[in-house]
Amino acid sequence: MPLIDIPINIRERRLPREVAEFLDEATARIESFIADRPVRITGFVPSDFEFVYGALEAVAEQDLATGDVFCEWGSGFGVVAMLASLLEFQAYGIEIEPGLVDGARLLAEDYDLPVDFVTGSFVPSGGETIVEEFYGNEDLWLSGHVDDAYQNLGMSPRDFDVIYAFPWPGEEDVISNLFDEFAAVGSLLLTFGQIEGVRVRRKVVRKQNR
Repeated sequence: MPLIDIPINIRERRLPREVAEFLDEATARIESFIADRPVRITGFVPSDFEFVYGALEAVAEQDLATGDVFCEWGSGFGVVAMLASLLEFQAYGIEIEPGLVDGARLLAEDYDLPVDFVTGSFVPSGGETIVEEFYGNEDLWLSGHVDDAYQNLGMSPRDFDVIYAFPWPGEEDVISNLFDEFAAVGSLLLTFGQIEGVRVRRKVVRKQNR
């Protein structure tokens, strides 16, 4: 099933005060977390949170999603999932690094945000083949390891109306292929790139040739 690009209109305006204050605190905690670790965590690079918030706000205001259930793949400190919660999405995050999950849970608790974070791989069962085929014999930072992250959430990838990911350069295809294989028809994939910004795509049914 193909993914089609969905145009969004992101409003240029100042962030709401509560969002700006939250992002200031989140950024400070991320910087402290990175500074306190002798070895940087592979694959952990924060998104441009203000830009992503604008995209999520546009998705909500333009009623683009089929529902309000959101998941952040590779959630890191969980900031995007928490921004989704501030926009009244039912938000979840999956992150393989336990220290980041601990930081995300504490931040969500301090701001009374009902976001559920689990430690584990966002690669669904059966998706390890997609990851391994994509990388071939190359070294990979995205683990094809499959665990019980979705079971711990009590969810499956098809339960999410919106999935967000920040792929490394050149790895957009593996994220897209995982989403195309496992997400529900009609759901949205939001990805962030340092150059192209936020891309929004919808999974649709492929038309049959007559």
